[in-house]
Amino acid sequence: MDPSPGTSTHGHPSDSTPDNGETSSSSPTVLDLTSFQLHDLDSVDLPSSLSELDLTANRLSALDPRISHLSNLNKFSLRQNLITDAALEPLSSWHTISQLEELVLRDNQLKKIPDVSIFKKLLVFDVSFNEITSPSGLSKVSSTLKELYVSNNQIAKIEEIEHFHELQILELGSNKLRVMENLQTLTNLQELWLGRNRIRAINLCGLKCIKKISIQSNRLTSMKGLEECVALEELYLSHNGIEKMEGLSTLVNLRVLDVSANKLTAISNIANLTKLEDLWLNDNNISSVEDIAEAVAGSLQKLTTLYLERNPCANSPNYISTLRQIFPNIQQVDSELFAYR
Repeated sequence: MDPSPGTSTHGHPSDSTPDNGETSSSSPTVLDLTSFQLHDLDSVDLPSSLSELDLTANRLSALDPRISHLSNLNKFSLRQNLITDAALEPLSSWHTISQLEELVLRDNQLKKIPDVSIFKKLLVFDVSFNEITSPSGLSKVSSTLKELYVSNNQIAKIEEIEHFHELQILELGSNKLRVMENLQTLTNLQELWLGRNRIRAINLCGLKCIKKISIQSNRLTSMKGLEECVALEELYLSHNGIEKMEGLSTLVNLRVLDVSANKLTAISNIANLTKLEDLWLNDNNISSVEDIAEAVAGSLQKLTTLYLERNPCANSPNYISTLRQIFPNIQQVDSELFAYR
């Protein structure tokens, strides 16, 4: 069966209902062709009314030129196709769709950042899971951008991002980065994802508004560098070589702290964190639970999830019952869940 406008591959109708509530099947605004395994769009009607076109998980290796005439298009996804740099070149001259706000090119065969300079209102740009070796070209991406995803590529340096003053989410995980740099102008950044790189030291370049940071699976040996991130709510530093908890006492808004799979021997520097709810300390070298009440004094009432498994202290008698006495509102210790008291 040929895919047709107004059909959803997820078992629910596409959004083809105008704001006034009257159904207008002749003017669909959303076309979702996810997982149709299409090699081209020859059999598909592309109504001029489309504002969203989702071509995720097909076998497309070229752009259908009819897309260039969709003057209402706001969101366009080519995720998980066979698009190469050459196949994407026509996009840079499609001025009719220059009002595009979301462009997803994730999981294709790109080797460079494509030229998307005509999209002056772009808010979301995703080129993750490609074979991109350099950030060259990001400087041409609109400064209106709020979300940038470049994970799972082969980028070795953070650059050409200084103009993204409106950026809220930056995803650079699974690349070849060694240094945190050129972040200081991203004053509206809320989330920074840098997991699975080669970073040895934390440098947030003075960012004070950031709320989520992930530097998991890197080469960190110290937590220093986070002191000024006073708005931080979630911090993920698992799978590094950190030996000491430090630089955390100023992070009074922290709710989630994950320092599992490091080389910690004690819990410290978090006694005054009164909002802490989730604390992940598993797979370290913490030998005793005796001092834990003092170590997390500020969050004794707030803490609901605690992971300490595969530490020497987890072998002590009455380990879980002791923790339940220390934390009156605990709901989970390691994999063991407790009902509300």
